[in-house]
Amino acid sequence: QLWFVESGGGLVQTGGSLRLSCRPSGFTLDYTAVAWFRQAPGKERERVSCISSSDNSTFYADSVKGRFTISRDNAKNTVYMQMDSLKPEDTAVYSCAGTPYYCTPYAPLGYDYWGQGTQVTVSS
Repeated sequence: QLWFVESGGGLVQTGGSLRLSCRPSGFTLDYTAVAWFRQAPGKERERVSCISSSDNSTFYADSVKGRFTISRDNAKNTVYMQMDSLKPEDTAVYSCAGTPYYCTPYAPLGYDYWGQGTQVTVSS
């Protein structure tokens, strides 16, 4: 079974930073676009960022533009998301997910491979 392992979540104060990591288990990221999704209690899962496999094009939700940065290191087979200027509304479980090549799918159903998620809590 193909899946991801996320790490880097935790508790941080408003304005703080965290870096999430996402590593696949059982495959390489060479041909996989990787997205970060988040889900807060009582809310739908939303895609916050994505990076393609072809040209490393990146995409961000309006709510995180200018604060979050997604990147990939194919040599380490890892995708990262640097989260700066964190706000209480960023509190959620963050999961990474994969789909072939491009970040075209926006909805969770468009992604085939998932991790178990990591909790990010931002205190006010």
